[in-house]
Amino acid sequence: MSDIKRIVLTGGPCAGKTTALVRINSHFSALGYKVFMVPEVPTMITQAGWNYLTDNHDFYYEGEKVILETQLELEDKVMRMAQTCKEPCVVVCDRGAMDISAYISPEMWDELTHACGTSTEELRTGSRYDAVLHLVSAADGAEQFYTTANNAQRYEKADEAGLRLARELDKKVIQAWTGHPHLRVINNDEDFERKMNRVLREIATVLELPLAIEEERKYLVKVTGELPECTESEIQQTYLTGEPGCEIRLRRRTTNGYVTNIHTSRKRLSPTEELVTERLVPNALYESMLQQADPYRRPIVKRRRSFIYQGQFFELDCYEGDLEGLVILETKGIGQHENMKLPPFLEIVKDITGDAAYHNYNIALRR
Repeated sequence: MSDIKRIVLTGGPCAGKTTALVRINSHFSALGYKVFMVPEVPTMITQAGWNYLTDNHDFYYEGEKVILETQLELEDKVMRMAQTCKEPCVVVCDRGAMDISAYISPEMWDELTHACGTSTEELRTGSRYDAVLHLVSAADGAEQFYTTANNAQRYEKADEAGLRLARELDKKVIQAWTGHPHLRVINNDEDFERKMNRVLREIATVLELPLAIEEERKYLVKVTGELPECTESEIQQTYLTGEPGCEIRLRRRTTNGYVTNIHTSRKRLSPTEELVTERLVPNALYESMLQQADPYRRPIVKRRRSFIYQGQFFELDCYEGDLEGLVILETKGIGQHENMKLPPFLEIVKDITGDAAYHNYNIALRR
């Protein structure tokens, strides 16, 4: 089989990852997919006798190196098996290589990746993994469900100090993966079932299965205070000419010095379903594709700040150029049934959820 998707399922402590893996296997197997699961490598190495709390530097370094080597080799070997299958396949990794970087110093991470013949750019910009789904820890916004009972290896205990450590680790893992073109953060929800359903929906998107159309919640806002620790990205978005009824977008995103180019095609199949296809494009092809820019739509330039507030994930877009002064807050995975935990440093001017006038495709229209 060609075009086998490799997906990372990651997250902070007590995020529901174990349950999600079971749901993924059951759901997509029922749809006719052969589902391969790459087990969590750090747990395997710890169970083999390595101790991350050791003060023996050489022992610690060798263990981290074994984890990265094993992670890469195991993923590649599972992909080889998948390529022999005649039915459609999907490979799901219980954590991926970039997770390791969240637990060690940047200097050690650079040394490890160099020793293993890889790099942050290769692991995070989409050439290895087709998507990364991060489940937010229950320690952030769903503390009543936080437990250590289901993982004997966990050292973030269910007290205030442990919750604080869990939140910090959660954010470090998101930062480690920030820059991947298909990073999706799955919020905590008042209903755990809805959190699991969001995971299944995101994987269906990666597999390019038709989906029911859902609107993310969007608001015009004013920034009234200091933003929390967040990840900043610069985005340039160009719409291309295409067949009627098909929206084609070319996006360049720069995060922490890493540049990612994404070509997205969105086609409406019916009033309630659409098909979304995303692919990475190299710089040379990106520059060439710009020649197909829609002359009736201007490029959109914006600075995006992504952050978690009380277990919910937000993206704050501040537009530049002709659209300077436009600030839009978009929630990710917060359903209409759920109360949004509005950050105190933002003031809502207008709810624009579902308002076509504020879709980027229409904002881009030259007046």
